[in-house]
Amino acid sequence: MTRAKVDVVGLGLNATDTVMTVHEFPALGGKERVVASSMQAGGQTATALVTCRRLGLKVRYIGKVGDDPAGQLQLASLRREGLDLAYAKVVRGAPNQYGYIIVDQATGERTVFWDRDPRLTVQPDELKSTAITSARLLLLDGCDVEAALVAARWAHGAHIPVLADLDTVYKKVEKLFPYLDYLIASTQFLPAVTGHADPFKVLENMAREYRVPTPGMTLGRDGALVYHAGRFFYSPGFVVETVDTTGAGDVFHGAFAYALLAGWDIARALDFSNAMAALNCTALGARGGIKSLAEAEHLMATGTRHFNTAYQTNRVMG
Repeated sequence: MTRAKVDVVGLGLNATDTVMTVHEFPALGGKERVVASSMQAGGQTATALVTCRRLGLKVRYIGKVGDDPAGQLQLASLRREGLDLAYAKVVRGAPNQYGYIIVDQATGERTVFWDRDPRLTVQPDELKSTAITSARLLLLDGCDVEAALVAARWAHGAHIPVLADLDTVYKKVEKLFPYLDYLIASTQFLPAVTGHADPFKVLENMAREYRVPTPGMTLGRDGALVYHAGRFFYSPGFVVETVDTTGAGDVFHGAFAYALLAGWDIARALDFSNAMAALNCTALGARGGIKSLAEAEHLMATGTRHFNTAYQTNRVMG
């Protein structure tokens, strides 16, 4: 049976987070009273896909959830958002991936403690090619590398762009690189892979050595830096009243997927993704502040930026 077409298909992580806010993160061995606590749905790929959905795209999620209350909460959240869950599998007897997220109220920065049951791993033989090739774009987080590699090969063969959000150096994750069109990784990921500390050398290395057409990295409050078509593009982050940075990178990737499918140029795509990520930081939880296209565009037009001259002075305008 041919699957209904979707705009974005995502293979990767979902997680159920216990978000705890404290006045300030304590020193090692210290104690700190919890100001507020709540359980919320999150996870890299799942949150990026929810962002795509709220921006009006048709979205499919491929992954596994546990059958515990945390997994039920996650699955219910994805159903409410209207994702295609035909390839989301409930694993009997397994707990869902969880995170304990400590948010420093003074800065909005978060610290994450997490675990994932091995039974939640997606195996390559569990995938269906039509679930991938009936989409306009594939989003990966690289967690289940072997399954991600199969999906990326199918997409690559069908001329479907592949966008990767990588922030953990999983074993053999470099096998994915030849099949990626866009790799927007965390600040720590690419230096660990390439051995270069300089971000410009890192991105040039990814393009030259690993043949990734458009490598880039998110820079936290400083925004994002991308190497595309032989040019660097730096998009400074937006200044907002930060409540919680959880999920900012995930929302960035969902917004970037939207921008790619809308046919925007790289500079506009980065500004939009930064705006969506910044707005998400104004509320608690991975999906607490996902805003609309209009709200992001308003911030792009009127917002103040976090200019970091270490990146700005080296920017080459497209």
